[in-house]
Amino acid sequence: MQAPIAPIATTAPTEASLPRAVLFDLLTALLDSWTVWNAAAGSEEKGRAWRAEYLRLTYGCGAYVPYEQLVKDAARNTGMADSAPDALEAQWDTLPVWDGARELLAALKPHCKLAVVTNCSRRLGHRAAARLGIDWDVVVTSEEAGFYKPDPRPYRAALDQLGVKAEDAAFVAGSGYDMFGTSVVGLRTYWHNRVGLALPQGAPSPELQGATLAPALPWLQSFGRRA
Repeated sequence: MQAPIAPIATTAPTEASLPRAVLFDLLTALLDSWTVWNAAAGSEEKGRAWRAEYLRLTYGCGAYVPYEQLVKDAARNTGMADSAPDALEAQWDTLPVWDGARELLAALKPHCKLAVVTNCSRRLGHRAAARLGIDWDVVVTSEEAGFYKPDPRPYRAALDQLGVKAEDAAFVAGSGYDMFGTSVVGLRTYWHNRVGLALPQGAPSPELQGATLAPALPWLQSFGRRA
């Protein structure tokens, strides 16, 4: 039997201890896009293969190529039915929110700026960000930044729009590939490694990682007390 998931701590954070801004990966750190990809593919095995190929294409292309095209290319490369990308988009507005995500954002919102940095088109990225039900200070998609993560430019675009320096901000990642970019930018990073993936070869280690979002708030609460 799976162990119960620890709830998000409810201790009120203080502005003195928190970073000025917290940036989030969206589609894996806050939303369960895995379930929707698997459903569109017809099985977890097919969904994982399709998603892995999509990630390979995304993290390898750098400058922005239409997100929807990469999804279709990855589907074709892994033998998916032509209908799979359409099925994925049809379920887009049902992307499940990971447990604890809304609670974490609610605890942080009164004290620091919140932003999304996501590898997605503007159209789909803003729709997905709306699933969290909060008023984001900044949402940066790869289409708007002109580059896909882990190129440093999407992270820097969010920081510039927030008016916050990297040393005064933190990042909550959903993919190990984010560490390539956040390490260059200087963003201390928590990796919400929900499905237990291995750190990509050559990627710097995050400052902390966990299988849920529960450790993120205590980590952020101690942000200002670390060297």
